[in-house]
Amino acid sequence: MTKEGATAPSALYDGALLQGDLFGERRLYAQVIVDVPAKQTNRPFDYIVPPQLQSWVAVGSRVGVPFGPRTLQGFVVGMSDRTSMDAGKLKPVEQVLDLVPPLNPELVDLARWMSRTYICHEITALQAMIPGALKAKYEKMIAFAGEETHSPAGETGRQAYMFARSPEEENIVAFVKQKGAVPAEALLRRFPDASLMLRNLLEQGILAEINSVKDRMNAKKVLYVEAAADRATMLEQAEKLGAGAKRQKELMVFFAGQPEPLPLAELTEKLNISAGSVKALAEKGWLSVQEREVYRDPYAGRQFAKTEPLPLTDQQRGAFVPISAALEEREHRVFLLHGVTGSGKTEVYLQSIQQCLDQGREAIVLVPEISLTPQMVERFKSRFGDAVAVMHSRLSQGERYDEWRKIGTKQVSVVIGARSAVFAPFTKLGLIIIDEEHEASYKQEESPKYHARDVAVQRASHQGAVVVLGSATPSLESYARTNERSADRSPFQLLTMEDRVEGRPLPAVHIVDLREELKEGNRSMFSRGLYKAIEERLHKKEQTVLLLNRRGYSTFVMCRSCGYVVQCPHCDISLTYHQVSRTMRCHYCGLSEPEPKKCPSCESEHIRYFGTGTQRVEEELGKLFPGIRVIRMDVDTTSEKGAHERLLTRFRNKQADVLLGTQMVAKGLDFPDVTLVGVIAADTVLHLPDFRAAEKTFQLLTQVAGRAGRHKLPGEVFIQTYTPDHYSIVTASHHDYASFLETELEMRRERGYPPYCDLVLITFSHEQVPMLVRAGESFAVRLKDKWKRSGAGPAPERGGLCGRGVDAPYFEVYGPVASPIPRIKDRYRFQCMVKYRGDIDVSGMIAEVAAAFDDTVRQEKLQIGIDVNPQVLM
Repeated sequence: MTKEGATAPSALYDGALLQGDLFGERRLYAQVIVDVPAKQTNRPFDYIVPPQLQSWVAVGSRVGVPFGPRTLQGFVVGMSDRTSMDAGKLKPVEQVLDLVPPLNPELVDLARWMSRTYICHEITALQAMIPGALKAKYEKMIAFAGEETHSPAGETGRQAYMFARSPEEENIVAFVKQKGAVPAEALLRRFPDASLMLRNLLEQGILAEINSVKDRMNAKKVLYVEAAADRATMLEQAEKLGAGAKRQKELMVFFAGQPEPLPLAELTEKLNISAGSVKALAEKGWLSVQEREVYRDPYAGRQFAKTEPLPLTDQQRGAFVPISAALEEREHRVFLLHGVTGSGKTEVYLQSIQQCLDQGREAIVLVPEISLTPQMVERFKSRFGDAVAVMHSRLSQGERYDEWRKIGTKQVSVVIGARSAVFAPFTKLGLIIIDEEHEASYKQEESPKYHARDVAVQRASHQGAVVVLGSATPSLESYARTNERSADRSPFQLLTMEDRVEGRPLPAVHIVDLREELKEGNRSMFSRGLYKAIEERLHKKEQTVLLLNRRGYSTFVMCRSCGYVVQCPHCDISLTYHQVSRTMRCHYCGLSEPEPKKCPSCESEHIRYFGTGTQRVEEELGKLFPGIRVIRMDVDTTSEKGAHERLLTRFRNKQADVLLGTQMVAKGLDFPDVTLVGVIAADTVLHLPDFRAAEKTFQLLTQVAGRAGRHKLPGEVFIQTYTPDHYSIVTASHHDYASFLETELEMRRERGYPPYCDLVLITFSHEQVPMLVRAGESFAVRLKDKWKRSGAGPAPERGGLCGRGVDAPYFEVYGPVASPIPRIKDRYRFQCMVKYRGDIDVSGMIAEVAAAFDDTVRQEKLQIGIDVNPQVLM
C-alpha cells in the first residue's frame, strides 16, 4: 500500500535534500528507539527525516538509522517539527523498512508502559510486538563512494576516481556502480583474487562500506501466466502453429478458454509441460508472465464449511447479554466468564465477535498454545471465513510474516493466536477474548516478562474495548478481582455458566489410592479400576484419553548398587531417559547422552530406570492390551511442523483407541467418542516448591476430566494419586470450584501470597557462588533502604502481612537464597523475593537498584533477571 502522492521509500538519497528547508520544504524530526538493549540507549534519539521519506515515516515505523559506525534498526516513537538538539549535528533516517508501519501509536505507548511495568528496555518491548521475520538482519554492503555516500569521504572518493586505475580495479568499480550496492561477501565471491585490491579501493575512498538493514523474511513472489490476447486470436494463432509445436499449441488452446491467470508451477504440472514452452510463447507475445506477491497460507487447500450462530441456552444468554451491552455502549469493561467444561463458552465468544464485527471493529482471541488445535481454528474460520488470521508457533516464519501483514493491511478483522497475538496491530479494537485465562503459558518467561492478560486489559482500556476472560477454573488473582473495590484497578464482572449444554452431566470421577493398589499387590502403573475401564472402552469401540504430565520414558536413572543418580553435569537436575533414541536428556540445557551400560560411580551393571514417562506408558499399554492403537502426544512427537494436527486428525477419525499425552491433551479437545479419561499420576505438580502447586493441580485435573462425556455418551474419569485426601484432588473430583477456592484463598491469606499481595522475583546468576551471595545481599539491602527512604512506611516484621488489614501498604524483601534449581548451564542461581501490596512504585525502585549494578553486570558477567508477578518460581 502506498500513500497518495508519495514516492517509494529508498535506502539511499541525495545528501543535498537534507537542506530542503532552504528551498521551502518542512523540516521533520523522528524520535527513534534504536536496536541496542542497554541502559545508555534506553531513550529516543532524534533523527532528521529527509523530504522524500516524510510521507513514509510515522509513529510505529521501522527505520534504518546511523548509530555510531553502524546502521541499526529502530522504531519511531515520536514525530516533531522541532528538536532540542543541535539540528546541524543530527543524522538522517536512511531507510524505511515497511510500506505500512508494523506498529501504531497505541502499541508504541503500550511498549512504554511495558518497559516501566516489567522493568525492561523499551526496545525489548517493541521487539516483542513484531513477528521474528521482522527482526533486523544486518548486512555489510559495498557502494561506490563517488555517488552513493554523503560523508566528506564521498568527495575524496570522487576525486580519487579521476586518477588512472588498473583494468582489474576498473572492473570492480564498474560492477559495484552497476549493482548500486553489493553485499561484501558476494563481491568477494565475484572477485575471489582481488581482496587486496578491494581493500585499497576502500582505503582510497573510491568504494565505501555501508550497513544495510533487512528483514529476515521477504514477501513470497510467484510467476503467474495469462493470455496476452483475446480468445479468438489465441485459437487463430494456435491453428497456425506447426506439428513440431504440439505443446505450444496445447498451451494456446488452453489459455483461449482460461480467463484467469495461473501460477506457472501449477500450469506446468496440470498440463505436464515444461517452463520452456511457456517462455517461448511469452517471447512471441502470446502469453504474459508476471511476478506476483502471494500470501503463504497455512490453511491453503482447506475448506471450512460455513456455520451459523446456534440458539443460546438461558445460561449462555445470561453471559452474552452483559458483554453485548458493553460492546453496544463502546465501554471498556472486563468480564470473567466462569463456565464449566462443555458449557458452551465458545459460542458466546463467537456471537460476541460477530457483534463486534457488525460495529466495524476488530477482535483478538487468545488461546493457550497447546489449545490452539486445528479444531479450535476450524470453529472460527467456519464462522468468519477469510476475515480470520491465525498466529502461533507451529506456523513457519513466512506464514507468520504473511498473517501479520494481512492484519496491518486491514485484510482481516479477527486474530486468533497464542500469547503474542495480543499485539496484533489493530486500530479499531473492540473485543479481546482470553480463553483458559488461568493458563501459565500466557506469561512470557523471557524479557519482557509480560502477562498477556494484563497487557490485554491495558490495551482495551486505551481503545475502549471489552475484555472477556474465560475459564472453567479461573485463576485466583482474576477471581479475587471480581470483588475488588480499589479505585485504581477496574474490577472484573463475574459471569457464570454452571451447566453443560443440553443438560449433559459432568463425568463421574473416581479417586484411586495408589498406596492401596500397592498393598493389594498391583505394581502396574494402571490401577485395577482404570485397567478394567480401558478394557471396556476397547470392547465398545469408544475412545480414551490418558494424561501423564511428564514426557520421556523414566524420570531418572539410578544405580541400585550404590544409589548414584545420573545428573546433568551442567545443571542440578537429573537426566530423563528417552527409550526411542536410547538417550538421557536434560530438559533445561538440552544435553543429550547415550544410556549408560555401567554405573559411572561404581561401575555396577545394576542400572535401573525409575519413575514413569509417556513413552513408558505407551510401551506398557502395548503389553497389557495387545493390538491397542495408541497416539502419543508430547514435545517429542509434536516437534515437526504439522505433527500436532496430523495426530489429532487420526484420533478424530478413530484411527486410535487411546490418546496419551502430557498437558497438551487436557485442553481444547472435543471428541464425541471419548468416554474415559485416566490421570496416571495426579501428584506430578502437587509437591513442587510453588505456592500455586495446588491450584495448578486442581486446574489440570478439572480440565482433563472435562474431555470425557462431552456429547451423547456418558463420561468416566479415574484419578490415580498417592495423596487422595488432598483438597485440590478431592474438590476436582467433585467439580467443586467454590470449595477449592474457599480453602485455597484462606491458605494464601495466612501465608501472604497472591491475590493478597503482588510478587517480584529477582534471580541472580553467575559462575561463582561468592559473587552471587555478595550481589544478592547488596541488592536486598539497597532495595530495603530505598523503601525506608521513600517514606511509605516501616518494613513489617517477618510474616507481618498475615495480621495486617488487607488494605494496608506492605513491602518486604526475602532472601537472597539458592533457587530451587540452584544451577543451570554451569551458572549458579540465587534469588530474592519481594512481596508488596498497595499503591507502591516497586518496579521503579527495583529498576533504580538494578541500574546501580550495571558495571558489575558488564564487568563481572553477572546476570540479573527480574520477573514481575512470576508464574514459575523454579
